Amino acid sequence: MDARWTKKYGKSYFGYKVSANADQRYKLVRRIKLSRVSKHDRLHFEEVLDPPNTNRNILADKGYVDGEREERLSKQGWRVHIQRKGSKDKPISAAQERRNKLIAKTCARIEHMFASMAQLGGKEPGTVGLARVTLLN
Repeated sequence: MDARWTKKYGKSYFGYKVSANADQRYKLVRRIKLSRVSKHDRLHFEEVLDPPNTNRNILADKGYVDGEREERLSKQGWRVHIQRKGSKDKPISAAQERRNKLIAKTCARIEHMFASMAQLGGKEPGTVGLARVTLLN
């Protein structure tokens, strides 16, 4: 009922989207947020942050770049490590490329968690409605 359609790279997707805050070392989910697939992850980026966590590092991919948010989170004591984007007119430097690779290595560990969810049938919930899907997780 609440699921929506969206397009990504020319392919259509229907359903829900999971955003999670996971422990880098143990791959355990600390906080999770489910939403319609049509909503962008940036809209609930800060909702999955875990303030009681003693590790204050935030690692994220290029889709979360927002200078204003990074500045605000830095003032709150978070260490923000978000990959940098280049453009056709202004490509990223070699140093930024190396930085992106370091961040990507860590983020890849967390992607294993999503792969495990998919193997357990997590791609298609056995219920209808965002409230019920959220309750299952």
